[in-house]
Amino acid sequence: MDVKLVNPFINATINVLETMAFMNVNAGKPYLKMDSMAVGDVSGLLGLTGIANGTIAVTFEEKCILTIVSNMFGETMSELNDEIGDAVGELTNMISGQARRELEGMGKVFKAAIPSVITGKNHSIVHYSEGPKIAIPFNTDDGDFTIEVCFE
Repeated sequence: MDVKLVNPFINATINVLETMAFMNVNAGKPYLKMDSMAVGDVSGLLGLTGIANGTIAVTFEEKCILTIVSNMFGETMSELNDEIGDAVGELTNMISGQARRELEGMGKVFKAAIPSVITGKNHSIVHYSEGPKIAIPFNTDDGDFTIEVCFE
């Protein structure tokens, strides 16, 4: 997979969480993910079509997403619920949108589907394409999350 397709998702993730949730976010070293087990407790999954078909997933540890959504809403969130799920879907949309704008500037145009949200410990993330799954771990002071990018 072309790294030029991955970097915009890293940039968008950092930008969205710093501006929407007021959090410092550090990207770790990308790696090839070999299984479908989610790293976190709640995940947003979004299909992309265009110059290549693929998916992105954003999977958050519970503590991390509770802090993110608490910061976004300005009130303390203490459990995974429908509001958290909606926020994960919206964060996935925002990350995808910013990344797609950056990709469009490079002449790579993608359209996005509506995100799906999966909640629960040890859930699976099934990507729609057979391409390699590149996972980028991120850490914050309040827990970790991972972005997965998979293109044909």
